[in-house]
Amino acid sequence: MAQDGPRFYGRRRGKKLRPGRAALVRELLPKLRVPAEGLVDPEAFFSPGKRSLWLEIGFGAGEHLAAQAQAHPETGFIGCEPFVNGVAALLAQIQDRDLDNIRIFDEDARLLLPRLPDAAIERVYLLYSDPWPKKRHWNRRFVNSANLDQLARIMVPGGLFRFATDHPGHARWALGQLTRHPVFRWTARGPADWRARPADGFVTRYEAKARSQGATCVYLEFQRLPSNRPAAAL
Repeated sequence: MAQDGPRFYGRRRGKKLRPGRAALVRELLPKLRVPAEGLVDPEAFFSPGKRSLWLEIGFGAGEHLAAQAQAHPETGFIGCEPFVNGVAALLAQIQDRDLDNIRIFDEDARLLLPRLPDAAIERVYLLYSDPWPKKRHWNRRFVNSANLDQLARIMVPGGLFRFATDHPGHARWALGQLTRHPVFRWTARGPADWRARPADGFVTRYEAKARSQGATCVYLEFQRLPSNRPAAAL
């Protein structure tokens, strides 16, 4: 789908989908898809009983998103993922687990953020996104001042942004970007807070692969402050 907006550098497709998953993309995805254009009203996607809205950016194969949705049926979830094979994997989990609280934006998340209303999202996840390790590619990393400004706008005061990576340079980059931003406060009180996955988190296949290869995973959590004043002034 051609769209005006930021240039996308990731993959759109991998191996040919199996017939069952291809059918899910054809038949189930249109029922769950967040529209590609216009302002988004998240409340229109979910039943009135959904008390909050969470967002996952780049859900990969959807293990974490599906597990969170099953654990929190009272919450509405929007997952962003432009890789069609990952979308198909999530659709299979939605079907298998009979989940009704997930909606999918199968495009670059940066195209969705400006279309979401202010103070609509209670929690945001960015887990094991591409670290773009080469210095000339650092500008492609999702965590930057422009995207953080958008997250600050769409998140409710007190909302949580959770970031995880197995790439040390990416962790340092994200920590630097977020601690410099006036609207986000790092919640860590000690090393255990960034060395262990949050108690209410779920493992992804990327994390499992990283750990099997001996990599160290870093988990960063930031709270959206209740005003636009710098953290030091609160």
